[in-house]
Amino acid sequence: MSTSHEHLWSIGELAERAGATVKTVRFYSDQGLLPEAARTSGGHRRYGRQALERLQLIRSLRTLDLPLPQVRRILEDQEAAGQALEGALDSRLRELGSELKALRWREAALQLVRDCPPAQRAGRLTLLSSLNTPPSTAPLARFWRAWLPARMPRPATAAFLEAAVPQPPDEPHPSQVLAFARLHAMTTAPCPGGRQPQPEIHRVAGADGAVLLYAGLIEAFELAAPHVCRAQDPQPGEALDAYVAAYASAYRSRDTDEFRRSLATRLSAEARLDRYWELASVVLTPPGSRPQPTPGSADDWLRAALQLDNAGAA
Repeated sequence: MSTSHEHLWSIGELAERAGATVKTVRFYSDQGLLPEAARTSGGHRRYGRQALERLQLIRSLRTLDLPLPQVRRILEDQEAAGQALEGALDSRLRELGSELKALRWREAALQLVRDCPPAQRAGRLTLLSSLNTPPSTAPLARFWRAWLPARMPRPATAAFLEAAVPQPPDEPHPSQVLAFARLHAMTTAPCPGGRQPQPEIHRVAGADGAVLLYAGLIEAFELAAPHVCRAQDPQPGEALDAYVAAYASAYRSRDTDEFRRSLATRLSAEARLDRYWELASVVLTPPGSRPQPTPGSADDWLRAALQLDNAGAA
């Protein structure tokens, strides 16, 4: 309550001092966010300096686009107000980041349709219509889960998906939007015969061997990536040794010249996903930059290195 010498304002006077509307002041007052200093004999509200300061704080928080429940928590928890405000701001910044990313994807998609030949626009619109903005990587992850061997442990699956699924850029170029849309279409299209074919290595190695294989391949791809990024010619070395060791462990064999020759033959007969990796590289690479390495480009480099190594041994 007010002291006897404090000047009190009506709801209209408080609104005028705060630069707000009477409707706004009444709303916050009805929500219990503005303290009343007194009421007249006719029941009209009277507000003091505390209400003006509180109203100014509320309006400042709302200009940050904080929702009313968060504003209430900040006002009610004075002791932890700083921490509550920091948490609310962090939360809102994350939300704005997502909103901005969605807007940038929409902008790039619009540019993609606008700049393509008129005869292609209907097809581009159909292709883009299945994408959310920003797009989800869930369909790509489902594609790879169907490709990976059954009963593969979660940590091994997560490690492979991290390497195989390209993350949509925050500020995409139209070409990256197109590449991701084509990846989405590719991975969501029905497989011939209704089931995605599994590589022969899965059947030969079994679930346990496949786990060893993919763990070793991820290591080999990481070792090969700097060579691929610098566009160095394929060559034997640590990366190739890790690559062969991954297959040797899966096949429960040893790394010998004979095994390397048989591995090259087996790999040449395996199904390829070249188109997937080409599109993934476009998604990962800003226009004008050197193509970013992918597991696919690293695998190409390592296969070529294996062929060279076999030729040298022969």
